[in-house]
Amino acid sequence: MDAFVLTGGGSLGAVHVGMLEALYERGIAPDLIVGTSVGAINGAFIASRPQTPETARSLGDIWRRLRRAHVFPMDFAGGFLGFAGLRKHFVSNRPLRKVLEANAEFTDLADAPVPLHIVATDAGTGREVALVRGSLVEAVLASSALPGIFPPVEWEGRLLMDGGISNYAPISHAIEGGAETIYVLASGTACGLAQPPKGAIPMLLHSMGFLVTGRFVVEVRHLQEKANLVVLPPPCPLNVPAHDFSQADALIVGSYETAGAFLDEFEATGLAPMPDHLMRVGPHQ
Repeated sequence: MDAFVLTGGGSLGAVHVGMLEALYERGIAPDLIVGTSVGAINGAFIASRPQTPETARSLGDIWRRLRRAHVFPMDFAGGFLGFAGLRKHFVSNRPLRKVLEANAEFTDLADAPVPLHIVATDAGTGREVALVRGSLVEAVLASSALPGIFPPVEWEGRLLMDGGISNYAPISHAIEGGAETIYVLASGTACGLAQPPKGAIPMLLHSMGFLVTGRFVVEVRHLQEKANLVVLPPPCPLNVPAHDFSQADALIVGSYETAGAFLDEFEATGLAPMPDHLMRVGPHQ
């Protein structure tokens, strides 16, 4: 049984698109999809469609049309209310909801043609929560609800927020789901910026990228004996910050080329080492 695990990563989620196209071109398709944060958004799209290169290209078309205003709309009144402590977020999730609703082909997670598990974080306990049934749109909004930026989502009596906080790459859920070979689509992090990004949201996303990638490296080391883990390398160096949605085409093309070369090498040698540049972001490197 094969699984795709799609990580978080903000606008770097466009990297998943090139990886998906490279996988599908080689006849590699999942029996299970596990996604968190932006990985949940991409996972929801492919879970209801044929597992073909055409599906990856259709997802790429959406990414190429996205801009920051579609995800992080400027809301000065809302920002003031959030700063004053009168509400739990700065930005409305209505624009993102519209994108999800326009592209959803099923409404309940339990009805996904390819089983789909979405990971979110319990805002009260900090524990990760795997969502396998219930509203698809609400589950994806919960999994991508950046704390303090987007509103948390109420789900069965508790508030849920971004799944990347508790599990950036939910490999363990794929193992629990019975997967033997797990393809990890890692979006990477902006490791090649000339200087840190400016602005609160950009800096939050940038710093979170380093934090969660460190845990990702530790988790891969811990779980690599429990399943055959194939971690697809994101392009490196990456000089696109996680809030910039205008560079999707370059990210898709770069990840397609990088993933294709990696998969060909993997097929030839059977070796799938952790990408070196992800290791350097991890602890004690």
